[in-house]
Amino acid sequence: MSRSPSLPERPRLDLDPEMSDGERLSAIKQHYERMRAVNEELDERLAEADEKTEALKAEVDTLKRRNETLKSSSLYIATVEEWTDDGVIIKQHGNNQEVLTGVSPRLEDEVAAGDRVAINDSFAIQTLLSDETDSRAQAMEIDASPEVTYDDIGGIDEQVREVREAVEDPLERPEMFREVGIDPPSGVLLHGPPGTGKTMLAKAVANHTDATFIKMAGSELVRKFIGEGSRLVRDLFELAQEREPAVIFIDEIDAVASKRTDSKTSGDAEVQRTMMQLLNEMDGFDERGEIRIIAATNRFDMLDEAILRPGRFDRLIEVPNPDPEGRAKILEIHTREMSLAGDVDTAAIAEDLDDYSGADIAALATEAGMFAIRDGRTEVAHADFVDAKQKLAEDDNVEIPGLDYQY
Repeated sequence: MSRSPSLPERPRLDLDPEMSDGERLSAIKQHYERMRAVNEELDERLAEADEKTEALKAEVDTLKRRNETLKSSSLYIATVEEWTDDGVIIKQHGNNQEVLTGVSPRLEDEVAAGDRVAINDSFAIQTLLSDETDSRAQAMEIDASPEVTYDDIGGIDEQVREVREAVEDPLERPEMFREVGIDPPSGVLLHGPPGTGKTMLAKAVANHTDATFIKMAGSELVRKFIGEGSRLVRDLFELAQEREPAVIFIDEIDAVASKRTDSKTSGDAEVQRTMMQLLNEMDGFDERGEIRIIAATNRFDMLDEAILRPGRFDRLIEVPNPDPEGRAKILEIHTREMSLAGDVDTAAIAEDLDDYSGADIAALATEAGMFAIRDGRTEVAHADFVDAKQKLAEDDNVEIPGLDYQY
């Protein structure tokens, strides 16, 4: 056992009777300085002792909490399925195990079907939990509006108009629909090849409306355990109802709404259960009011017919690869911040970009700028676009004719 450091010895004052008054005064001053030094050392040691005491108190508190945690049993989250004459049926989250259990008298009047509860190892209900939405659903809410605007989208003016009519107008001018006597479209499905601007269009909607924007991917709804995907869908729509007016954007919807098959695997069955929950939630849009839905897919041919019927997606909008005029506008958008040399004609370049999507054109502009930087130039020349197109063709392992026109 370690011993505490000894305290400094208090200095003694010894005065010789034969000392002169000056010597006595000098001795007293020296004694005073020694006493002050000892007091300062004692103050420092006292401060150190106080710090150690506080640290030990914090450690003791931590150990007490750990001890209490070890002595108490863990609780598990479950959902009340239904009441029966023999008790209540609960389903434990994670493994979806259904158990018939009892309810303590203090909770009998409070627990109802659909409630979230905490259960112990014996499956007895211990606590009634608040009915909060899934944290994953809340994480999909976009607080800040994306910076994309309609001016950043080119070549799909007709598609932009149709989306704005179906999504923005019902939220901003609902009185027009009431005066005409029609219900606004329930949902918009954007379909077409990759890179044509479907996601950008949804971001522009989020930017131009005051509605809450909730973005999700269809693949995020495919869950490992039975019932998790459908519960996440339900929580998403409940979140939208709490935050209305709201816009829900489902990207890659084909991941969860593909055509149903006769497959008996648990994975396919869970995807179909999730899709059925999505269909049920979409059917409630007329009653929800200020909630709109936008979905996007690159595989329109894979979607189940049930999700395409009117009342769920009333507008099926194809977003194709742009025509020459659209390609020119897209190239102008992506080069408007670039320093272009005098020999660059964006319209002529766009004319020679057959089968290019909007994303391909954006990549072309970026690569052309990289060639200029590599040569130490601040202006992007026509030759840079030629080299950029060739590089993209080589990256895709596709042989594409070069830009062979001359100025």
